[in-house]
Formats: sequence, C-alpha cells, structure tokens
Amino acid sequence: MFEQLGLIGCGLMGGSFALALKKAGLVKQVVGYSKSPSTTSRARQMGVIDIEAPSALLAVSGADIVLLAVPVAATEATFKSIKHLISPTTLVMDVGSTKRDVVDAARRALREQVGSFVPAHPITGKEVSGVEFADALLYSGKNVILTPIERTLTKQLSQAVDVWTALGCNVLQMSPESHDATFAAVSHLPHLIAFAMMHGLVSQPQGQEYLALAGPGFRDFTRIAASDPHMWRDILLANKEELLAQSQIFQRTLQAMEAMITSNNIDGLTGMLEHASDSRADWSMASLKPKT
Repeated sequence: MFEQLGLIGCGLMGGSFALALKKAGLVKQVVGYSKSPSTTSRARQMGVIDIEAPSALLAVSGADIVLLAVPVAATEATFKSIKHLISPTTLVMDVGSTKRDVVDAARRALREQVGSFVPAHPITGKEVSGVEFADALLYSGKNVILTPIERTLTKQLSQAVDVWTALGCNVLQMSPESHDATFAAVSHLPHLIAFAMMHGLVSQPQGQEYLALAGPGFRDFTRIAASDPHMWRDILLANKEELLAQSQIFQRTLQAMEAMITSNNIDGLTGMLEHASDSRADWSMASLKPKT
C-alpha cells in the first residue's frame, strides 16, 4: 500500500485513478491539485481526493506515488515544478496518449530523477471530461501500455506493473517510438478523421438538415468527435510525424477507392471492401499483441 498519492490533474483520468486506488485499498491518502481551484474543490467534495493542494509541488510533498493527469503539452512544465520533491523511491507516472514527447520532457525536466518516472498510457476514456465523470472502474479490464526507458529504475517499473495489474488492467510494454507509431494508426488518425467528418458535414449549407437524418452508423462512426478538442489538439500536434504518415496512407487508400468508383471498377472496389470487412470481422482487441 502507498501512503500518499500526489494527484496532479483531478479530471476524468486522474480522478478515476484516485478512486480506483482507493477502491483497491492501495493508498491511504490522496492529495490533489488542478489548475482550476473549482475542479480541486469538487474532487474533494466527491471524495476523489482527501486534501486540496494549492500547487503541484505541494501535491507531491510527502507522496510516494505521483500521477500526472495533465494535457501532454503541460508535461514538461509540470515536471519542472515538482522535480525537487521527486526522490529515488518515488513512483511517478502519467496517463498521456503520446509518449516520445512525454519522455523527452521528462529527460529535460527531471534529469537525474528521470529514473523514477514510468511513462504509462491507459487505453480507456470517455467522450466527456471532468471529475464529475470519474469512475473507479474506468481502468478495469483495459490495456495499459508502459514505455520505460533505459534509465527507468527496476523498482519503479515493477511497482507500476503491480499497481495497474491490481486495478484489473492488462499491462503491456513497448518503446515510446513503437507506442506513438501504433497509436497514430489506431487512435490518433481515427480521431482526426472523425473530427474532420463532423466539421465537413456541419460546414455545409444543409449540414444540419443532413445531420438530423443521420442514423446509428453515423453515430457510432463519429462518436469520438465529441472528445475534448483541446486535449486532442495537443495529442495530434505532439505526434504529428507519425500521424501525418498514417494520414498519407489513408488518403492513398481513399483515393484508390474513389478511382474505382469513378471508373465503375466493380471487382476492384468489391475486393477492397471485402478485405476491409473481413479484417474488421476477424479483429479482436484481446487477441492482438503490440510489437515491442
């Protein structure tokens, strides 16, 4: 059991982690800080945190486990603000959706304390944000990707695996580079496409009329476009090289299908559709293992 969780960012992801630790009996006390004092206050009222901290540094004071649940663009500044209270025995993790930029920020800001940091990406979330939606079961049954670096301390890595496992997660390890390439393809590009689809539709003169007649298929396809725009802006920019590479692949595929439609290439179009349909039908999140 940990004595104290220092929670920096008391929104959906951070709040859910605190609740999950409490539910599992893994922490005695949670001290939380958010940029918005009203968020921190609400988190305390809900029982997500026990004590409100006026700064990130004071949230970390006395903590033996620290979680950064902040936008990826704020990672380096947050690390700088807490560096002096990170010790070789502190376990520090994040929940960011990109990893190379987070690792680079940790190296620059934490320096000799970087070994205490275990980069983490829980593959979960909701289309809503805010501590009001925090859920102790948000992480249960989900994959969590850890991306340790050469300086990550063995003890902290072992602790991180144990913590996420205790929360009911399937823990996997990848390099930061493999992580970002993978999630550009299966997460970041799909979000970009969903946002673009919604933007393109509602920007048309009759967009709202079209939208009023949309059915379940459209709802399912565009669900992720309701995600936090500011968070996803940061993610898309942070992983832009891998994202743009995947976008080019998608555009080439789309153009090939458009060409087949234009030329009435029935066999070619059918083949591409069947390949996509069969691949989707055979796909199972539980059966796939990421490359390390």
